[in-house]
Amino acid sequence: MPIFTRRWDDPPPPAEPTDGTRILITRYRPRGLKKEFETWSAWYPELAPSVELHAAAYGKNGLKIGWEIYRRRYLAEMKSPDARARIAELTARLHAGETLTLLCSSACTRESRCHRSLLAELLEQSLATPHDAPDGPSPN
Repeated sequence: MPIFTRRWDDPPPPAEPTDGTRILITRYRPRGLKKEFETWSAWYPELAPSVELHAAAYGKNGLKIGWEIYRRRYLAEMKSPDARARIAELTARLHAGETLTLLCSSACTRESRCHRSLLAELLEQSLATPHDAPDGPSPN
């Protein structure tokens, strides 16, 4: 039940371990990419930062927020009913032994400062306490 994180255009590994099910977790689908060239089997935009948070992270409204603010806001967004339902679904799939790879934007080069790493933490925490709803990693 491993969880991997990659960018959507990273090639799958050539040998074991495989990526398993590749899930795109971006707000926006990659532009200009034909369906036959998609490298994922599911797209869950509800696990991506909101439009507002995405814009703030890139400074599109004049002020770029820092990582700690981004992190806190993303974790708060993952408490929404839609996000919690997807997290519960993915946790169940991991419990069943499925391997999942969370895919983010090709422009997102720093995994440690990407929501895909935060979501992987949420899933790992949810695996450790499957009976509880995921509250997220500590905001500190």
